[in-house]
Amino acid sequence: MTNDIFDLAARVGRALQEKGLLLSTAESCTGGGVAEAVTDIAGSTAWFDCGFVTYSNASKTSLLDVPAALMAQLGTVSEEVAAAMASGALANSNAHVAVSTTGIAGPSGAVPGKPVGTVCFAWADADTVHTERLVFAGNRQAVREQSVAHALQGLLRFIA
Repeated sequence: MTNDIFDLAARVGRALQEKGLLLSTAESCTGGGVAEAVTDIAGSTAWFDCGFVTYSNASKTSLLDVPAALMAQLGTVSEEVAAAMASGALANSNAHVAVSTTGIAGPSGAVPGKPVGTVCFAWADADTVHTERLVFAGNRQAVREQSVAHALQGLLRFIA
């Protein structure tokens, strides 16, 4: 983990703790990288509830209640699926805030309109879901690291 990601995770932890909030993660393309970053911070038990690594579509449906029809219609890499993942993480945990990632880290997996590096994010609480779609450059590791950093940056903005 880079120092930047560690610093972002520490800032997220402080912000969550100040507001008395618990975090949950729902990750696909990052494979638990966001959860790893936040649990690298000592004392994260005070503000991190749990993480879901739902790599397959079946696990997104069974663990996060993401409708299979939504994934079939829009594709797993979509802002709508990211939103459903974040909402599902909230519904299936004790968390007050959730972040989700779903994307194509590469080197293969691109489809028309969704090149390698496409990642969709969602940040959710009981009242709001915010989504974004970005395309990152670089190899698989670079896409995943940029995605973890962006997920944490987004959390800071979302809970501010």
